[in-house]
Amino acid sequence: MKRQDLIVIGGGVGGLVVTSIAAQLGLEVTLIEKTSRLGGDCLHFGCVPSKTLIMSSRVASLMRRGSEFGLSSLTPDVNLGRVMSHVADVIADIQQHDSPERFESYGARVIFGAPRFIDPHRVEVNGETLSGKRFVIATGSGPDAPPIEGLSDIDYLTNKTVFDLQSLPRRLLVLGGGPIGVELGQAFARLGSKVSLIEAGERLLDKEDPDVSEALTGFLRAEGIDVRLGFKVGSAARDSDGIALHGQTTLHGDTLLVAAGRRPHLEGLGLDAAGVVYNDRKGIAVDERQRSSQKHIFACGDVCGPFPFTHMAEYQAGIVLSNAVFRWPKKADYSVVPWVTYSDPEVARVGKNEIQAKEAGIDYQALRFDFADIDRAKAEVDKRGYAKILIAKKKIIGATIIGPHAGEILPEVVLAMQAGVKIGKISSAIHVYPTLAEINRRTVNKHYSEKLFNPWTRRLVRFINMLP
Repeated sequence: MKRQDLIVIGGGVGGLVVTSIAAQLGLEVTLIEKTSRLGGDCLHFGCVPSKTLIMSSRVASLMRRGSEFGLSSLTPDVNLGRVMSHVADVIADIQQHDSPERFESYGARVIFGAPRFIDPHRVEVNGETLSGKRFVIATGSGPDAPPIEGLSDIDYLTNKTVFDLQSLPRRLLVLGGGPIGVELGQAFARLGSKVSLIEAGERLLDKEDPDVSEALTGFLRAEGIDVRLGFKVGSAARDSDGIALHGQTTLHGDTLLVAAGRRPHLEGLGLDAAGVVYNDRKGIAVDERQRSSQKHIFACGDVCGPFPFTHMAEYQAGIVLSNAVFRWPKKADYSVVPWVTYSDPEVARVGKNEIQAKEAGIDYQALRFDFADIDRAKAEVDKRGYAKILIAKKKIIGATIIGPHAGEILPEVVLAMQAGVKIGKISSAIHVYPTLAEINRRTVNKHYSEKLFNPWTRRLVRFINMLP
């Protein structure tokens, strides 16, 4: 039995990045994927289909708002089957880049099957035993469901099944006020469903500052979404009026989408036989170099956390490559991690929020600027939201942007934080007019305007101008 240099388990973004680079560098690499296709949850059930659906729903919303742009408002004819066909087309277009043939052309072997460790250096798949010097586990995560009485008896949807719908739900119950619930709830509401968005906590997006959660809740309610906060579902059942969720009151719907958490894919991997320490909910325990308790077995992505984002799986894959392939010790750095909730308006975040800054005892200044004062936002008839940048000693420690295309605006702030530059660099950089990205410069300029326009400065300027 020939020992492979690297065996990668999981064909999502993390596993594909490791496989691609390691194979092109000439290592003997085997990639094992449990399902019948590569691409992972992001491509087939997450990022790609949800953002495609969100765009379709945004077009539907814009059609209804035509009069705001000097055009006729139209009521869109929504055929969900056609919408989902479009979603499938986009997935298929991207899937071409994740074909097994591509990775085989790099020299990797691709196996579709369910792998299982039989000891720390061997896995079994499809009746074949493979031996490896090093392993990378990148199996991702899947939807979880809260322990609600009767829920398992209801044929509810998750992000893995919602894109199979062919007809628009008349009344959609969305359980969970995190990013998935918010995004899909708004999308279906814009397509024509009557949506109830149910959150057990006191606010949506509880990882963001309360003012951001409150603003987003207001925007969603303005679109007609029934946002229920602090609604704790005690039981679920079917009755004569459809699906009933019993809590402080009873909510009814025709379809239920559960978006209340994720769980790492660990089942069947044989981690105990491999001697790998893990937790059923938190995933595989790794150190700063993405190594598990078995130092030759690495992990990246949702299966180990701590951030359930595709871009973080890709980042961690780079850490794995540095340590496992190049043998160059490199530690993961989570001080500048960006993410976006693709609601409309979007919520984009990097670094600390105000709650975290206060908990850390940081003496910070919060700078805020509204999109209502950005000319491009006025031209696009979308003045909702604001940018909030937190600074300490003139360096950015965190930022949250809630507004149109916030995710496209955030990278300038991410780069400034990563480079450790002071806000003066953003202030002095020439920003194209009119763009939404001007809000970054206008926000940091708040720091200088508060210092510039004061009595002492006015006296100084008057004195200077008295000079010959």
